[in-house]
Formats: sequence, structure tokens, C-alpha cells
Amino acid sequence: MSFSNKLLKSLTNILPSPFSIAIILTSISFIAAFFLTPVGKISETPVFDILGFWETGFWDLLKFGMQMMLMLVLGHTLALTKPVDKLVRIFSQSGTNTANAAFTVTFFTIIVSLFNWGLGLIFGAVLARKTGEFAAEKGYKLNYPLIGAAGYSGLMVWHGGLSGSAPLKVAEKGHFLSDKIGVIPLSETVFSNMNITISIALIIILPAIMFLIGKNTKTKKVKLKHNIKFKKTEKKNLKGAEKLDYSKIFALFLSIPILTAGIYKSIKTGNLSVLNPNYINFILLGLGILLHGTIYSFIKAANEAIKGASGILLQFPLYAGIMGIMKYSGLTDVLSDFFVSVSNQNTFSVFTLMSGGLVNIFVPSGGGQWAVQGPVITEAAKQLGVPVSKTVMALAYGDELTNMLQPFWALPLLAITGLKAKQIIPYTLILMIAGFIIFTIGLMAF
Repeated sequence: MSFSNKLLKSLTNILPSPFSIAIILTSISFIAAFFLTPVGKISETPVFDILGFWETGFWDLLKFGMQMMLMLVLGHTLALTKPVDKLVRIFSQSGTNTANAAFTVTFFTIIVSLFNWGLGLIFGAVLARKTGEFAAEKGYKLNYPLIGAAGYSGLMVWHGGLSGSAPLKVAEKGHFLSDKIGVIPLSETVFSNMNITISIALIIILPAIMFLIGKNTKTKKVKLKHNIKFKKTEKKNLKGAEKLDYSKIFALFLSIPILTAGIYKSIKTGNLSVLNPNYINFILLGLGILLHGTIYSFIKAANEAIKGASGILLQFPLYAGIMGIMKYSGLTDVLSDFFVSVSNQNTFSVFTLMSGGLVNIFVPSGGGQWAVQGPVITEAAKQLGVPVSKTVMALAYGDELTNMLQPFWALPLLAITGLKAKQIIPYTLILMIAGFIIFTIGLMAF
């Protein structure tokens, strides 16, 4: 544990803010394009050419960035509904001892995160907090930091689920790599035999590991400053059109058509191609309004949720600029050739996993990372004869794996639980090691 704390402290001292990291990576990409590609050798104005590539790419992912923002915000908004709150309260009663609580929180956080990463992130945080509150109220002793780590476990499985950035993007018509790799349906990525097997292994093994840690860990009484409660819609005197915002009928007038259209489209399509970012966000919107019951309640929850989406809004254009430099300067080809030179058909997926994990430490965004690495790994995969669908999932596994080390996405959980990053990192590192073994075996076996 002491090693984990020292590692976290070292990383904290070395790594600047995620936004600054994006700027540093942009500079590195610029320098690499200047020295490693033909632009820096044959162009009379290489600096301005590369700046032009960066500016061109800067705006290429506005649609994708908006999709990911909505996925986080709508997932978070859904987590703040009354039905989800009631569900959390039921599960939180496992807080009679650390082992049972760690197992329960990990298991259900993983399940929810496979559906939607934003929902899973907030659900896990609230479930961990409510479990701590239950233990504090009843006088039970817990290892509360372990429970907090359990609530963060979903960030290590999400990219293999229904909201995975890379699998969803390549399944979408006209995505930014469609001219090179075509459209890859979810049946070849998320619903492939490989990913289903790996996901089942994660669902079984990770909660079991947390249970065993809970059986052999020190506990103490949980002390929390205040309890978090589901906020009901305020009652007040309403006048005129203001009544619409508080009307359950008006909320149904919007949510039911949305959900009906979504169900009809899925039935009409008849296959998994319907599951793209737009469709998932559409359904999340309908469910959010329906379960909140009123437009007022939905908007209030969305205002709370949108605070956590600023990173995506500000960083995605920078990642898109990096993608522009790599794409238009030829740097993608240079890096692809390097991957090919150090890999073969058997090892390429594992190398992709490890590279994805490394880059995620610096680019803590699945969508942003796909924008940066997607062109490189898909080109290398084609040269080596490795299925692009498998390569997409290898990168997805690497991206989610080091979320257990990179605390960027843990910020909402830390705020909700009242814990500090150094308290949960020792346990999330154990999850990361277990995940690496599971992912590596799965990639080699298939």
C-alpha cells in the first residue's frame, strides 16, 4: 500500500492538469511532425503547414465531443432520479461488513457502467456513499476507502460496454476513419465472443477480489459530515406557463414519444447497428425526463450534471488538432510503421493494450484517445493483417485499464464520497493488475 501511495504522490508532482497535458501533447505532435515526416524536409514553410494541419483538425470532432458530453451529462442526470435513488438505498444495506459491501458495490457498479459510463460513474459514487451512510447510521465498521474504490470500478469496464467511445464511433456511418476501415458493427466489437467472455470474467472476478480484500482488511466506524439526499421538486405557487415545467403530463408528452421512436427504430432496424452514440443519448434523454417526472426536475439535475463535462468540452478540440497534425503530416504512417516493426500478429493486440494504457494517463478521455490513436493503430493493424475490430477493443481495454491509476474521472466520486485519491488508489491498483491479466489472456486467446 505504501508503494501505491508513493507512486500516486510522484505522479501528482509530475503531471500537470489534464488541459495542460493536452497542450504538451500538441507540442510534442508538432515537433514530431516537423522532424519525422516529409513536411519538415520538403516544405518551404513547414511550421505554417503544420499549424494549418492543426487548425484543420481542431474542428473535426465537434460532433463526437458533443455526443460524449451528452452521454456523461444524461447518464449523470439519470442517476439523480428517484427510482435510481431507491435502488441505491436497497443495495447500500450490504454495508453490514466490508467484504459484502465491497462485493455488492463493485458488482452493481460494473453492471451499470456496462450500460452507460456516465451513469455508472455517478451510480457507483452514490452507492459507495450511501453504503457508508448506512454503516455510520447502524454503527457498523467498514473500510470506507475500499468501498469508494469499489464505486470507481466501473471505469475499468465501460469501454467494452454500450457506451464505449471507440466501438460506438466505428459503428457509426461516416465516422472520421470510415474511408480507411469502413463501418464496423457492434457485433464485431462489443458483442463479439471475445468481449463478452472478457466482460463476464470482469463481472465475476473483480467483485470476488474486492470481497477477499474486504475479508482481510482493517475496519473502523465511518464518520461522514452529512448525508446526500434525493431532492424532491419544490412545491410553490405556480402561475401561467410556469406550470408546464412542473407538469407530469407535459413531461410525458415529450418522454413517451422519444422512447416510442427509439423502440420502433430498434425493432425496424432489427440489428445492433442501431446502437450508436446518437441513439443511446436519445434513449437516455427520454428515460431521464420520464423518471424525473417533470421538466423542472430534469433541468435541475442536468444543471448539476453538466459541471462534470467541462473537460470534454475544452479538451476534445485539442485532441482533434493533434489528430489533424498526425493525419495530414503523415505522422500516422510513421508511427504505424514503428508498430509494425516491433509487433507481429500475435503480439500486436497486447502492444496496443499497453500503449492505450500509457496514453490514457496523459489523455484521460476515451473519445479523445481514440481520436489520437485510432488512425495509428488501425493502419498498423491492416499492415499486420490483424482484425481492426479486435484492435479497436484492445485500445478500449488499455484506455479503461489505467483509469484505475489516473484519478481524472474519479473527481466526481471523490466529491460525493468525501474521500481522497490517495485513499482509493491502493485498491484500484489491485483492480488494474487483475484487469491487465484478464484483458491480456482474452486478447491472446481470441
